[in-house]
Amino acid sequence: MKLAKTEIRMPHTYVLLFFIVAAAALLTWIVPAGEFQYHSVDVNGTTRNLVVPGSFKFIAGAAPVGLIGFFSSFQRGIVEVSDLVALIFIVNAAFAVVIKTGSFEKMLGALLRRLEGREFIVAVIFYLFFALGASLFGMWNDFNGMIPIMVGVGAAMGFDAMYGFAIIQLGIGIGFAAALTNPFTIVVAQSIAGIPIYSGMAMRVTIFAAFSLLALWWIHRYGKSIKRDPSLSLVPRGEALFSYDGAELKNLVMGAREYLALAVMLASLALIFYGCLWRGWGSTQLTAVFLMMGVSVALIFGWSADKIAEEFLNGARAIVFGALIVGVARAILVVLREGHTIDTIIFYLSNLIEGAPPIIAAEGMLFIQTLINFAIPSGSGQAAAIMPIMAPLGDVAGLTREVTVLAFQLGDGFSNLLWPTCGIATGCGIAGISLAKWWKFFLKLFGLMWILMMLFVAGAVIFGF
Repeated sequence: MKLAKTEIRMPHTYVLLFFIVAAAALLTWIVPAGEFQYHSVDVNGTTRNLVVPGSFKFIAGAAPVGLIGFFSSFQRGIVEVSDLVALIFIVNAAFAVVIKTGSFEKMLGALLRRLEGREFIVAVIFYLFFALGASLFGMWNDFNGMIPIMVGVGAAMGFDAMYGFAIIQLGIGIGFAAALTNPFTIVVAQSIAGIPIYSGMAMRVTIFAAFSLLALWWIHRYGKSIKRDPSLSLVPRGEALFSYDGAELKNLVMGAREYLALAVMLASLALIFYGCLWRGWGSTQLTAVFLMMGVSVALIFGWSADKIAEEFLNGARAIVFGALIVGVARAILVVLREGHTIDTIIFYLSNLIEGAPPIIAAEGMLFIQTLINFAIPSGSGQAAAIMPIMAPLGDVAGLTREVTVLAFQLGDGFSNLLWPTCGIATGCGIAGISLAKWWKFFLKLFGLMWILMMLFVAGAVIFGF
């Protein structure tokens, strides 16, 4: 008798996040509340609150998260990241207006005609653009406005939305983690650890190259598989927010208004890069630029105010699923903070590697940094919270400060592409791709990346990095 095959289905993204938040709330009943003392220190011109090593204490009488606290955490999570939720709504609504004018399709058609037969070269060029921006300048949210474009490019090249999304997200994530000169991770961590800023550059260049080759191979492998069998696509054409037929696009011809719209889009992106890199812009300014872009393109095509408002709302409506993911994922951190659980977890994890042999201590640090990034998804914030603890522990274990910083750099950086509390949730929201589908694409790759991380850390210990 032949047994029927049972397919394991990934639950809905919101269901998955609901149970993760529930598990975090349950953790506040199991893990005792505690906290470190912090002191303010100037780190390269920025005041940061650093942990005082050895200052941890348990908090008597702290209340764990109850039923009301659990269910209210979703609303509080959305409020905490309201700037990102607004960014997702406005970016997608603005691009929906641009797409509705027909100009975006004609732009893609012109691009495809010029690059026909060189799809993978295009993927490599785009990947390197995002990876170098993230690695040199720490750009992440700055690239959010490019996500709809890349999703469209992936579909237009004959692949799918996931292909284009992987180019930008893996580029940003790997570049940010390799941290050639990333001011938000490597500079802060090295300053706190007391080693020269940008020391160990050869190691980071090697990491950048090795992980980039792995990522580009993975993207190419996925692209070939869905070209061979379109049913293997994780985001079929009908499911994508921005989906195009490459053959149809190649027949479209740009006119004067399309060229003017393209100029507006390029000027908007240039303004965003300038503002983020040199003016310290954040989500508020980004939303303003995208809103101006959408309205300007609509006016070029002679739209009335009513039509602009109507299409803007249609675009916002289409991204409700993705926009709210960021807030729902934030609820995880809300309950962990409310239960005073995060510092206790850091304390327990740091105790695990105390007295361990050098290689085990280094690999333990990598593992700990990866876990901690779930609860402290800010690179500079995690450096401030964990480096003052890890640096002395590394000294005792016989590790150089460079190895300790390397473990932080890798553990913090690459897990940004994994945890729902990190930037990947925002990216998925803008792309209209569920976290569950991203994980289906990424988890095996992360396993390979994890092996490579462990090899780099072990090699650094063995060769006295």
